[in-house]
Amino acid sequence: MITLGEGGTPLLAAPRLSAQLGVEVWLKWEGANPTGSFKDRGMAVAVGRALETGAQGVVCASTGNTAASAAAYAARAGIGAAIVVPAGAVAAGKLAQVAAAGAELVEVDGDFGAAFEAAEALASERGYVIVNSTNPDRIEGQTSAAAEIVEQLGGVPDVLCLPYGGGGNTKAYALGFEQAAGALPRIYPAQAERRGDTAASAIRIVQPVHRAEVEEAVQRSGGTVVTLNENEIASAWRDVGRLEGIFCEPASAAAVGAIGHGVAQAGERAVCVLTGHGLKDPDAIARLAA
Repeated sequence: MITLGEGGTPLLAAPRLSAQLGVEVWLKWEGANPTGSFKDRGMAVAVGRALETGAQGVVCASTGNTAASAAAYAARAGIGAAIVVPAGAVAAGKLAQVAAAGAELVEVDGDFGAAFEAAEALASERGYVIVNSTNPDRIEGQTSAAAEIVEQLGGVPDVLCLPYGGGGNTKAYALGFEQAAGALPRIYPAQAERRGDTAASAIRIVQPVHRAEVEEAVQRSGGTVVTLNENEIASAWRDVGRLEGIFCEPASAAAVGAIGHGVAQAGERAVCVLTGHGLKDPDAIARLAA
């Protein structure tokens, strides 16, 4: 078992956001994970399984949080890590984490799709294990967050809002709620209108890898995908910090922005997943805080 103490993150009542939005809001604070994002849940399982099968290393494509997590857990396991990122598209805080863990950084021209193709090629060439969310061990590890919410809240919330980049986390939450409680909340993944160049760098993915699974899970839950413009993401980010004192990265705030689209009614309980810590993306935050 490879662990850095991931999971067990707080579910925080958000009374001031609740008063502003007119619903009972709870914040699942995933920035409290070891590398500052929800990715650690799945990475602990995926890297542990890779080590168990005798892999010499792991590889991933990333817009940042997967990169930081893969680098840290590979270092913990004592195996190699190759991190493939779109050149110029990853926040400085996340690249610093990759460097601190001693992982190999490979920059490619193009978007996340180009990075993922390059990661697949590296995996084939070196015999490394891909630890993106296409790896089922990653998804299984991330289901633990849904089980925690059921335990912390005493049941399934009416509404779940979370950022929508590649879609793996939405898939994991749907699976996790069904495993833990046999029921789903209404699920509202929040995506950026400008997927290709949004300030919310963690969800800067033009073609979601798990689009089909997200659409199926959302439809089954009775929810829908919510699209936010840049002003809505920025406003939600400021509200999270100034009303509740939580410093999350901009992509995380998209979950709260979804509530403003009327996805929850008075008297309902809505859980917003804050996927990453604000220190992950200092450049974006300098612009949003003005």
